[in-house]
Amino acid sequence: MASELRFSVLALALAGCASAARFPLQAPLAFDDDQTPFSKTPEEYYSPFAWDGANYMVFHPIARFFAVDPAGSATNVNALDEVPNSSWFEKRLGSRPMTQNEVFRGSCGDKLLDPNGPDGSWTIDKGKDNGANPGFRVNIKGLGKFMLKTDPETEPDRATGATAIASRIYHAVGYNAPCDSVVYFRPSLLKLKPGLTVTNNDGVTKPFDQALLDGILKQASHRNDLVRMVASAWLPGKPLGPYRYEGTRDDDPNDVVPHEDRRELRGARLLAAWLNHFDSREQNTMDVFLPLDKEQKEGPGFVRHYIIDMGDCFGSQWAVDGISRRLGNSYVFDGGHVAEDFLTFGTKQRPWELARRTGGIFGYFSARDFDPESWRGEYPNPAFMRMTERDGAWMARILASFSDELISAAVKVGQYDSSSEQYLTQTLIARRRAILQRYLAKLSPITNVTSDAHGLCGIDLARQAGTVPNEALTFRAYLYRGSDLAPSDKPHFRHLAAPWVCLDIAHAELPESLPQNSEQRYVVVDISNGYAPGPLRVHLYDLGEAGGYRLVGVERPASLTRPN
Repeated sequence: MASELRFSVLALALAGCASAARFPLQAPLAFDDDQTPFSKTPEEYYSPFAWDGANYMVFHPIARFFAVDPAGSATNVNALDEVPNSSWFEKRLGSRPMTQNEVFRGSCGDKLLDPNGPDGSWTIDKGKDNGANPGFRVNIKGLGKFMLKTDPETEPDRATGATAIASRIYHAVGYNAPCDSVVYFRPSLLKLKPGLTVTNNDGVTKPFDQALLDGILKQASHRNDLVRMVASAWLPGKPLGPYRYEGTRDDDPNDVVPHEDRRELRGARLLAAWLNHFDSREQNTMDVFLPLDKEQKEGPGFVRHYIIDMGDCFGSQWAVDGISRRLGNSYVFDGGHVAEDFLTFGTKQRPWELARRTGGIFGYFSARDFDPESWRGEYPNPAFMRMTERDGAWMARILASFSDELISAAVKVGQYDSSSEQYLTQTLIARRRAILQRYLAKLSPITNVTSDAHGLCGIDLARQAGTVPNEALTFRAYLYRGSDLAPSDKPHFRHLAAPWVCLDIAHAELPESLPQNSEQRYVVVDISNGYAPGPLRVHLYDLGEAGGYRLVGVERPASLTRPN
């Protein structure tokens, strides 16, 4: 269960204090078993927007200040410095090569709307009469339910395309994201369910009739006689409302790791910065309860966690131009910036003062002056605020696998005009590079480590991404053995072209009768890439010529010092 993860982390910490063998001879945890079925269906959680904003802009920072609550290490990290797959996250990019078609399809699979169906085949059975993107739900026989939403009248095409593109990117990285796709359709496909009503955020209920439908369709973008909207496939299971970015659910026995200490939620800050997903708050998430019996609505089952509603990405425009300029640079109410302006008499130049419109549909979204370290959302996110250097480096290692070709494949989902598509693709490539330059530089970027009979191999993502020169002369390796981790003969580099780095390590002369988990078999290898201050520290067991080397752990120290 998920609780085993916490106990394993504690056990490793205690083992590190008592023994040179920091990691035991066992396979690193690859899956967090947090999908164990339980019987009682959790209650739905309602998250009021006004309170959420006020809490995290005002009350939460004050409480955190007086509580002196610095961010510690994420607690759901395995022995390989990775996040085990779970109901929150399943690593896709970086764990295996992804094709452009896989990125293009995202979580949709074959669940795509057919805009060439017969008239009246899309039955509207639920309305959405609130927010900047009104819409409605359609129920299509044989395919399922989809929520259709428009673009804001002042931003034709941007939000619908952004929702579809961002959902593909989040899915490729590893998050649970819905199937969101841009669709052009003729209005005659739609059929209203008789007697349908809709209730807005103010609690006012009114008929969802033809007049209301016509108003929504009029607001949408059009291509000739076709209406442009984004179609979001209805999530499976029973909706439970959003998840919070801190604490746990009391009614989910699998939810044992505080959300603010989950690396995938902390590291999501860099992904949000890349896309300028400033609206990455709890209201744009969703928990669903998945019964084991899909025909039932109640348990036994488990909870899965989704990130939804990403239409704010890529340059959302607000009525107040000053706010539009600040998105991604400052909170809507930013006490820190207010204090700085007071102390400096407003003389400090801010990034938003340098912002320039792109001239296209993406407003102020650009790579110019983009600083991923200082990026801020609409208001403070408790998990984002606790992102450490290690959490950011973890996300950067994943984004390093998001090649230019995969970015291009994701952008095509937005169905923008050619000039907008080209601009967005190039901007995302440049912003991704800024993230890699910053977060592959301080901790070792060597990853995908494997061991074999003769030694180990890894790949230097900084060289692969081109943020440092792609040469092999600056690699250095240091070897330590046994219970006292005594320095040993340096390993030999195999003759492979960078960014690959592979080492041959001579086996020690040990008695065959020596237990496999003996500390005398313990080996630590530090690999420096010549640019990051600290090495990649690889923990192995030397099981002899027959057993080879067994990889049991990976660390990324901040500096090159002897292990102890």
